[in-house]
Order: sequence, then structure tokens, then C-alpha cells
Amino acid sequence: MQVTETLSESLKRGFTIVIEEKQLAEKRNKRLEEMGHQMNIPGFRPGKIPLAVVKQRYGENVQSEVLNEAVTGAIQSTLEERGLRAAAQPQITLKDGYKEGDDLEFTFEVELIPDFEVPDFKGINLTRLKAKPDDEALNKALESIAERQRDFKDIEEKRPAVKGDILVVDFVGKVDGVAFEGGTAEDVNVEIGGSGFIPGFAEQIEGLTPGEEKQITVTFPENYQAAQLAGKEATFDIKAKGLKEAVTPEINDEFAKKVGLESLENLKSLVGKQITSEYDQMSQMRLKRDILDVLAEKVSFEIPAGLLDAEFDQIWQRIEEDRKADRLDEEDKAKDEETLKADYRKIAERRVRLGLLLVEVGRLNSIAVTEEELTQAMRSEAMRYPGKEKEVIEFFQKNPQAIDSLRGPIYENKVIDYILELANIEDKEVNAEELAEMPASKV
Repeated sequence: MQVTETLSESLKRGFTIVIEEKQLAEKRNKRLEEMGHQMNIPGFRPGKIPLAVVKQRYGENVQSEVLNEAVTGAIQSTLEERGLRAAAQPQITLKDGYKEGDDLEFTFEVELIPDFEVPDFKGINLTRLKAKPDDEALNKALESIAERQRDFKDIEEKRPAVKGDILVVDFVGKVDGVAFEGGTAEDVNVEIGGSGFIPGFAEQIEGLTPGEEKQITVTFPENYQAAQLAGKEATFDIKAKGLKEAVTPEINDEFAKKVGLESLENLKSLVGKQITSEYDQMSQMRLKRDILDVLAEKVSFEIPAGLLDAEFDQIWQRIEEDRKADRLDEEDKAKDEETLKADYRKIAERRVRLGLLLVEVGRLNSIAVTEEELTQAMRSEAMRYPGKEKEVIEFFQKNPQAIDSLRGPIYENKVIDYILELANIEDKEVNAEELAEMPASKV
């Protein structure tokens, strides 16, 4: 194999490679012979099929397979021998006019992962904010549980529905006068003044008395889960059937037993642990952001243009979607497009640089994601779709790219945890409000 370097420009490298036909022929013949030993063709003894017959049937497939392996192997050995690491897939060009029997000549260009020095993590000083649940937070959580355990009692008095009442209704939803799928229901409990229905639905049935009927008009949100209804105006024919009032249970030992615990003290203990866990997650998120901010200041090296462009394109696609849906924050709305692109390109640059740093730290310290961790992540993701757990697991098993979407965050967190173990961290007690005051981050 002959290798000639044709490009050496910053992080870009280019090579021309020539592989002699003799090497390719050896690989082709070996593969054809292996296939001949495994084939069964009428008129030939097993394992005694002539090479010419095998080639006639499978020669093109074997040639394609051998070329792919030769090109891939040549690129890999070329980079390894020079201590180079590709940042993305190489761009490969075969010499025009190649046919079987010729020496294989091709060129490839590739962007490289840069060499850079990993900072000393032992010199990093950080403050970890810690909070404990107080009585107010505990009582609020208990009240929330009690709210979800409400009973509904019929109101015998025939009167108009007011805020806080539960109005029992039948309804038929229509778009352009035609009933739509999923828009018809009977005996539905609608809380007047509550949430959970289409905006404007509960508000317009306030004041209805059981037995009355009314038609209302609402507009589905742009991000409504049923895409065929998103942003559309619809009418609903409403028939009020009954009134109920919500009765929230008293928070005591009896209530604790109702939710499956022995006593109110047991319930308080469990809720306290859950709140503590939430605070710890917030604390860890803040610490993670802080360490990334520090690392971003400590490292500065050239990054591959291809990785930067890909990251920026991904970010900008989200920005365009947010702009169409009017979800941009006020600060971004005030910027012209050139300024906005410049700002988000800086964010993309930071992300790529930090990503390369974390990968390098993981590589140098043999940090990897285990199969057990991936399996646990798949199960956690599947649990988000009750009743469809099996389908979700099968989807991940059949789609390697989906698996990679789970592997990335796990790997990043493991590397960051490794860095945090080396850093100097001082704990500071704060209240829940101070812990939650983490400025919004675009990174």
C-alpha cells in the first residue's frame, strides 16, 4: 500500500492511497473459496464447487465487500500510524474509471480531533449549594398529595356552576362543522377554574346549570399533542348534567393509611426524602453547570469546523422552531438575525470544545458506559410510556442511533463526576429559594 499525504492544513489532512490489485485479488479469492466450501449447488459435490462458478454468482458482491474493507482498513491504518484521530467520517473519492483488475487508488480528506492539554482538576474550587426541606415545603407537598386524593360529592342544589365546582358534562367537538376523532365524550368531570382542558373550555362553561346546553368556541394550542388539531378553531356542543364538589381529605393518620403508609409520620418521612432528593438533583445540576463554566474558561484550542457547523445547525434549527412558535425570550427577540446567529455560534463553539474535552478526559481515564447502565436507561425511558414498555425497549434494541442518544448523557455525567471527585468542593447551606435561583443557561 502506497500512502501520499496531499493536504496538511490546520486540522485537515488529505491522503492518496494506492492498493495493489494483487492484494485485492488475494482477498477476493479467499472470500470466494470460503463461500464455495459453504454452498450447495446441484451437480457439484459439497465443498468442491469451482471458483469460477462461485465468482459468476457472487463475484460482484464479493468485489464490493473487499473494496469497502480495503478502503476502511487503509484509512484506519493510515491515521493510526500517524497518531491522528478523525473528528468525523472521512470524505472518500475513488479514482475515475476504476474496474476490477486495476490497482485501487482513492483519496480521502478528514478533519482531526486536536491535541490539547487537559487542565489540572485538582486546582478547581467550587461551592455546592445544599438545602433541606422546611415545614412549609413539607406541608405544601402533603397538601398536593391530599389534593390528588380528593373525593367528589354530588351537589343536590340546582344552581349555576361556580369556580371550584365540578361540572359533569357531555360534549361533542367539531372542526368546520364535522365531529373529530376523540372529541366526543360523556359524563366528563370539568373543574371550573381548573386546568387540564383546552384553554377557554372550562371558563366558558362557568355559570351553566345542570340541564342546560351551550355551544362554545375554543382554539387548540399550536403545540397541541394531536397535530391535526394544533392551532385550529373548534366548537363544542355542551350538555351540563350534574354538579359535584371536591372534598379534600384531612391530612392525618387515616389519610396516610389511605395512601398505603402506616402513619402520618411515615408519610412525612417519605415526602421529606423525596423533597431532599429533588433538592440534591437541583444542587447537582447547578454544580455541573458551574464546573462546565470553569472548564470553558480553562481550555482554548482550535475545534474542527465540521463539528462546529453541525452543532450550530442543530441549535439554529431549534431557534427557528422557537421563533415560529413565538417561544424566543425577549432578549433574543430584540436582536437582529446576524447578532443572534453570532451569539448562538459562540454557544455551539463552547459546546463542541467542552464535548471534546470531556471525551478526552474519558479516554485518558478509561471511562465507559456499561451495558448495565444502558439497560437501566432504556428501562427508565420505557417507564415514561405506560403500556408500551415492550415496544420502547424493542425500538432501542433495533436502532443503534437511539441507543447512542442514551449513551451520550450517561457518559458525560460519568466524566463530570470523575472531574468533580478531583476538584475542591465546599458545601454551603441555603434555603430552597436560593437553590432554585439558578440563572437560565443556553448552553
